[in-house]
Amino acid sequence: TDDDWKARLLARLDEIETARRETAEGRRPVELDQQSTGRLSRMDALQVQAMEQATERRRAQEGVRIRAALKRLAEGEFGWCAECGERIPERRLEIDPTTPVCVRCASGG
Repeated sequence: TDDDWKARLLARLDEIETARRETAEGRRPVELDQQSTGRLSRMDALQVQAMEQATERRRAQEGVRIRAALKRLAEGEFGWCAECGERIPERRLEIDPTTPVCVRCASGG
């Protein structure tokens, strides 16, 4: 039902927001003070920072997709292909409830 989808989407959005808060420290600028941190430690810190930033971008993109799906739910358009107007199969929505298109349209035709 729409309520089930909404609960599922909101729960995932909450997970993303929690993860964003918990990993904020890892995305902060890395101190480059050679007196307090060795070269390898700085390199490790920069690598961790880059990975956290990439993860954050993916989380942000997923958040945008979830909010769009919630909007489609509110407008009664959830589960219908945004391109051809056909019903998106339940199985596809189970895999990715944020998808706005059916398999045929997603694959170009």
